[in-house]
Amino acid sequence: MSGTGARQICQELRDQILGGALSPGDTLPSSRALAAELGVSRTTVTTAYDQLLAEGYIEVRQGARPRVIASAMLPDAPRKPLANAPSALSAFGRRMAAIPSWPEYRREGLAVDFRHGDVAAADFPTALWRKAVSNAAMQRPERLSYQDPRGTVRLRRALQGYLWRARMLHCDLDQIIVVNGSQQGLDLCARLLLDPTDSFAIENPCYPMARNVFAATGAREVPLSVDRDGLMTETLEAVSAQLVYLTPSHQFPLGGVMPMLRRSRVLDWAATQGAHVIEDDYDGEYRYDLDPVPPLHKLDDNGRVIYLGTVSKTLSPTLRLGYMVVPRDLSDAFATAKRLTDRHAPVLEQDALASLIESGAYEAHIRRIRRHHNDRRSALIAALQWHFGPKLRIEGEAAGLHLVAWFPHIQHEREAALIRAAHARGLGLHSIAPHYSAIGQPRPAMPGLVMGYSALSLRQIETGVGMLASILEAGPWD
Repeated sequence: MSGTGARQICQELRDQILGGALSPGDTLPSSRALAAELGVSRTTVTTAYDQLLAEGYIEVRQGARPRVIASAMLPDAPRKPLANAPSALSAFGRRMAAIPSWPEYRREGLAVDFRHGDVAAADFPTALWRKAVSNAAMQRPERLSYQDPRGTVRLRRALQGYLWRARMLHCDLDQIIVVNGSQQGLDLCARLLLDPTDSFAIENPCYPMARNVFAATGAREVPLSVDRDGLMTETLEAVSAQLVYLTPSHQFPLGGVMPMLRRSRVLDWAATQGAHVIEDDYDGEYRYDLDPVPPLHKLDDNGRVIYLGTVSKTLSPTLRLGYMVVPRDLSDAFATAKRLTDRHAPVLEQDALASLIESGAYEAHIRRIRRHHNDRRSALIAALQWHFGPKLRIEGEAAGLHLVAWFPHIQHEREAALIRAAHARGLGLHSIAPHYSAIGQPRPAMPGLVMGYSALSLRQIETGVGMLASILEAGPWD
């Protein structure tokens, strides 16, 4: 509506209709007559009438005065009360609703936080990334349009070379799918490979977000035990499942690195079952006390392995950039699923990442922060051994960005109280308990902490371990 007068006239007439002063079937003055009575222009009245017409309060016919419409059409007409039916979720929606919400995490007030998965903001190559993004934004294509759901050819070609150099992994361009973080890759695998009547095998303990995304399909979970060498493959041999999810380069969260014999057994199982292996190489760039082991994808001759990689641990989890290498016969299906999900990953960020890889800056950055992470890892191990000595068992420290600290002398029932006491003192500690399946073998009967170090300075690591020692000394915890 245009002027204030029209709004006031419209509101006054609306109030009269809703209040009963004007009943259904009553006629209103002509626009000329009402304009003369109110001392406004006819256009003002016409504008008010047009709004009432649009809202369904009046009807207007050629040569006749406006008329209040029938009561059944009015917004305030009495209506028969309706039953408050529950929301009609699909079976998938109901399974999603049944998954426990991830607990809200409060970081405020923490002097030191050993949360895993975070990386230090100071490690991010801000100047390089800003330049790469700026150069990408300055490109002037003929038109802005939707791109290949697999990802830009430029980035996929850069990733193809990087995977060969870094992981000895060879693949065709069409096998690479750029995704919004490896979590989207897991979701695509779940949608395309699992039906509600299927089963999926998964490490126990494992990455909970993987377990949940597979379980949301309705498929049955088959948890498999792990040891210091990763998945215990003898437990897999008797399993019938459509897929198995593994973290063979650095088992999450216990940190074992799967040896070649076990890798061969997994691939033999997949070929025999006609199943797929999802290889999540979430932090494969970080190895310290061991030589690199070829990924399962490199050893796979039967097209059963789906490889997942991400830049969340090398650059930042906020970028939401990851990639998959899928078997050739599944490439079109995954590309279609990606297109239907979100068309494609953001092109600007794809071009920026491609630029870093092409120039060699990405791998130089990884070499630099690998040294920083190794220093942090060494500082954490040294501090834990200094304060706790034989009272502590460390696991999974040879690779990655976290380790697991076990406290055999403390009852595991006291773990939650320990974590609460630490949080009250400004120390963020994180239990290994959520990583274990509710239907698998029970976790060890001792407190276990997953301790990430990639977001902390050396001083923070020493301070945090000192705080933990002080809290434990204040006990009793046994």
